[in-house]
Amino acid sequence: MELAGEVTGSENKRWAKCKKCKHTMVIDLIEDVKETKVSLEGIENDDCIKYSPQKSYEIGQSIYHENWNDFGKVVAKEILSNGHKSIAVEFQKSGHKKLIESLTT
Repeated sequence: MELAGEVTGSENKRWAKCKKCKHTMVIDLIEDVKETKVSLEGIENDDCIKYSPQKSYEIGQSIYHENWNDFGKVVAKEILSNGHKSIAVEFQKSGHKKLIESLTT
């Protein structure tokens, strides 16, 4: 969703528009938009899986990216327009990154 404009007479409400379907709706910035921080503390001690584009991952799973020497947690999954799958990962050092998963060669 992207913010599309203000709602007249309300300082906490905004119009939001879906980037895909273009549907618009009113959202409350205090109630509907809550940023949740993923806890990355101590994940290097968990059962981390080495990242590989060929593997499949679950939301909440801890991974280790060997090339970046960085630990992260899978926060979202999506299917791209080309049919490939991707995961969104919050890393300790690198921040938020999108990576390919379930890649068949």
